[in-house]
Amino acid sequence: MTTESVLEEWLHRCIRCSTCKYVFRQYSPSCPSGEFYRFESYWASGRLALGRGLKMNELDWSDDIAEALFTCTTCGSCEEQCQAPHARSIVKIIEEVREQYVQKVGPLPRHKAFADNVAEHHNPYGNTHHARGIVAECGLPTRADTAFFIGCTSNYRETSIRDAAISIMKKANVDFTVVDEHCCGSPLLRTGQTDSVLELAKHNLAQFEAAGCRRIVTACAGCYRTLTQEYPGLLGSFDIEIVHLSQMIKELIKDGSLSIESEFPGHFTYHDPCHLGRHGGVYEEPRDVMRLLRLDVSEMSLNRANAWCCGAGGGVRSAFRDMAESTARERIRQAETIGADHVITCCPFCVNNLTSSSDGEVDVSDLVEIVDRMSVANPRQRARESE
Repeated sequence: MTTESVLEEWLHRCIRCSTCKYVFRQYSPSCPSGEFYRFESYWASGRLALGRGLKMNELDWSDDIAEALFTCTTCGSCEEQCQAPHARSIVKIIEEVREQYVQKVGPLPRHKAFADNVAEHHNPYGNTHHARGIVAECGLPTRADTAFFIGCTSNYRETSIRDAAISIMKKANVDFTVVDEHCCGSPLLRTGQTDSVLELAKHNLAQFEAAGCRRIVTACAGCYRTLTQEYPGLLGSFDIEIVHLSQMIKELIKDGSLSIESEFPGHFTYHDPCHLGRHGGVYEEPRDVMRLLRLDVSEMSLNRANAWCCGAGGGVRSAFRDMAESTARERIRQAETIGADHVITCCPFCVNNLTSSSDGEVDVSDLVEIVDRMSVANPRQRARESE
């Protein structure tokens, strides 16, 4: 079924039952934008009604409806809670309506900056493009079985995540390299600016092939979603294996490539990134790693498929900072409620928003940072390196 036919079908399917607003049968809040704005247009059911009105020419494409369309973090919780058939189409519809809005009216100014920066600097932040200098800096080969796709947020904002990931793979003697990556396209896809995404995908695929890579590993949840879900459709054939770093780390510890030789005191909890969890289905591997690290971990009441969003995704942090920070503070409050003093996640964007919105009482880290601090190369590997 094409996106258009899904759109046509779904716009007439919503029965306004309101299950998208709350965790099904628990009645806990589920939708960040609905809870922040407290108006029907900001929940999934309201956005579907807006989409139907626009499709039927009952509403005009104007700036007046932009806020309701673009305050969705595309977290996907509405899809988990909706009990109707084909619920997995809701985020797709919202992103499709955003794309149509951009075509007819234009992108929001803060979102347009993403596209302008990607066009000029190959990343949405507008930083000087790193190209492939990391290869020389870190002594990596130019060709390898695995490519580490760093992602823009780890490369230009949360750089400690990038450095920790490289450190872990070097400790474990992983055959990997870094390619001349451009933005994966996720910020543009989520904000309706899709025109250049195919060229970004083609560039990155050419880089993977030139480096002889058969596997791509990334620590970024947004990149993971884009590479696994959007690239196959964009590129037609994309048979390179995509692995999130948490999945690789689990295997590296289990097979002895990484040794855990230190303890990390404190009470931990895990925040499921929306792109990795609800969109990617990766829930257990990060938790498995934390068990292997022997951390003291408790779950927040809203976890896994029902996890509360950090508030940053879908272009919300850039254009609606007050909502993004309010959503993040609620997640921090949930962690404090169970007595956690450390929040671990597997997404640099979640780290960025949760950290900037925290009062400092709870420490926020990416899982790779914790693993890097606690791990050493396998003793056999250290012996080989000393020969």
